[in-house]
Amino acid sequence: MILHLSDPHFGTEQARPVRALKQLCDELKPEVVVVSGDLTQRARHSQFIDAKRFLESLGCPYLVIPGNHDIPLFHLPKRIWRPFHRFQQCFGSLEPQIETENFFVIGVNTIKSHHHTKGSISLRQIEHVAEQLQAAPAHKHKIVATHQPFMVSPHDDEAAKDIPRLMLPALKRWSSCGLHALLHGHLHHSAVYDLNQYFLLGRSHPVLDIHAGTALSHRVRHSMPNSVNIICADLTVWRYDYDETQVSFIEKKILWQPKATD
Repeated sequence: MILHLSDPHFGTEQARPVRALKQLCDELKPEVVVVSGDLTQRARHSQFIDAKRFLESLGCPYLVIPGNHDIPLFHLPKRIWRPFHRFQQCFGSLEPQIETENFFVIGVNTIKSHHHTKGSISLRQIEHVAEQLQAAPAHKHKIVATHQPFMVSPHDDEAAKDIPRLMLPALKRWSSCGLHALLHGHLHHSAVYDLNQYFLLGRSHPVLDIHAGTALSHRVRHSMPNSVNIICADLTVWRYDYDETQVSFIEKKILWQPKATD
């Protein structure tokens, strides 16, 4: 299984959810932890160090990509010339990949220093990821992680502004190479959409757009608690919410479950 978390925003993290998430990881022992961006609140060195220590403490493999909060906001020279310097000091590649027993996961950096929150994907990235997907083992679920989502609620015009540039060409290309799911954060709420149905991609299987809430930060939105996703080997997606009375992350609901024919 994958433990999918996002937007921990170290610098605004809360101690009890941090401990509870470590406990959940100990209990479930996921194949990999995928963090879909916004590890920090203000891209400070100390915040990256805290995020790194937390992920190392989980004791399992992890894959992380940057979010828009992971590049400097106020220091314009650094934002322009070295936007990812601190991220790379701690985590290395901006576009890592990892292979586990059931999954092949590719990270894609959708953050551009000249944008505030909107994502962007280049033609080079589209083709590079397509090559990786084609080379991935056919029996494993092929997953791409980006910070900004590819799909949002039809009623959320503000969130739709941050959908990455060239999203649709990327989706069509990657789905033709066997993509099963995309993992995102950014909006601080959980959701799952089947892009195969919504965009009429014509694939023989669902192509899921999986959103995670904020895992650890007090910057929750719409009265939603801190939450993470668990993605099972059959792509069933569970949402786990932090429960203050139990001081733990608990099963909340199934966000998506494959049909017998999927």
